[in-house]
Amino acid sequence: MNIINKIISNFINNKSLYIGEKITISDHMIQSAMMAERSKSKDNLVCACLLHDYGHFIIEDPDELVKKSKDGKHEDIGYEYLKRFFKKEVVEPIKNHVLAKRYLARDKKYYNRLSEASITSLKLQGGLLNNKDAKLFEKEEFFKESIKLRKFDESAKKVGVKIKNITDYKNLLKAFLI
Repeated sequence: MNIINKIISNFINNKSLYIGEKITISDHMIQSAMMAERSKSKDNLVCACLLHDYGHFIIEDPDELVKKSKDGKHEDIGYEYLKRFFKKEVVEPIKNHVLAKRYLARDKKYYNRLSEASITSLKLQGGLLNNKDAKLFEKEEFFKESIKLRKFDESAKKVGVKIKNITDYKNLLKAFLI
């Protein structure tokens, strides 16, 4: 099975709720991609949004890790897997989307908009970024894309929203293969 068919199959077959939220991981990622599209983002960012939590499909039981107060490092797992297939401009924002949350959450207004589940995972992911690490992160090549992805990520948790089908993104996925 090629990678595009595998991704589509994972989206269709995964019915797991997004950790602590009321929608599935698949629906969450599709909502993120749709938000990026509506914001007229570049296609690489739409693709990154679509795949940003793919690591949760690879981790055996993300909910169990949270119950044990452990971070599954889904961003690293997803990045390491996807970088073998997708271009840098797609996988780098995926790698840094948790770092982006830690960066953005330093702003009280942003932190107050986080869902309960995001606040829980933020603690497990290392909490707020310190000033030194924030300055380093700001110098990353895909810093702006990572920040945008994270903002779409936090907003893409709506129940009952009509979303696209994963197959609607097949050509987008193909366009960013290595």
